Parts: sequence; structure tokens; C-alpha cells
Amino acid sequence: MEQKNGMTKGLLIGFLAGSAIGAVLALLYAPKSGKELRADIRQKTDDLLDDAEGYARAARAKASEMMSDARKRSDQLIGDAQKKANTLMEDADKILSGAKQKVGTIVEEGAKVAGAAKAGIDAFNQERKRS
Repeated sequence: MEQKNGMTKGLLIGFLAGSAIGAVLALLYAPKSGKELRADIRQKTDDLLDDAEGYARAARAKASEMMSDARKRSDQLIGDAQKKANTLMEDADKILSGAKQKVGTIVEEGAKVAGAAKAGIDAFNQERKRS
């Protein structure tokens, strides 16, 4: 993008410089009196300044448009990133909740197995004492 802007700037400067040089040369080689020549130079200078102002206005408008487009794109990218981050956080919460439930189930099952093992050991010990 910067290369395009640099090329546009170079073309604009070249156009303005070429126009100025061409206008001055045309006026200098024209068979006119000094008063007419000065008036023509003044007129051509005014015309060139008007052209330069027009190009500057167009460049400012284009730069403003490009900045506006860049802001819109960055706002959209930020919004998309926030949506994606929210989705990822929701998914992570679901995974964490599922893991907590599984751990809770495993702990409950472990407690049941431990209780059953203790009951089995107690029963074994009682039978051993009887014998």
C-alpha cells in the first residue's frame, strides 16, 4: 500500500513540476511584451496553484476515506476476535464443568469401592475370629 502511495505522490509531483516548467518555457518563447508575459506568468501560476490545491484536496479526501476504511476493518476484526474469545471461553467452561463432574463421579465411585473394601475386610476379620 505504501508503494502505491509513494508512486502516486511521485506522479503528482512530477506532473506539477512538468506543468510549471512547460508553462514557463511556453511563456518565455512566446513573442509577447513584458507586461503581457508577466500577466501570463501570473495567470499560469494561479492556474497551477489551483490545480495543486485540487490535487491536495483529492489526496486529503482519499486519505480520509482510507483511514475510515481502516477503522471499520479494525473494528470488525476486533469484534470478530472478541466473539471468538468468548466462544473459546464458553467451550473451556463447558470442558471444565464436564471434568469436574467426572472427577466428582470418580470420587463417589472411589468412596463406594473403599466402603465396600472396608466392609469386606471387616467381614473377613469377623469370620477369621469365629474360626
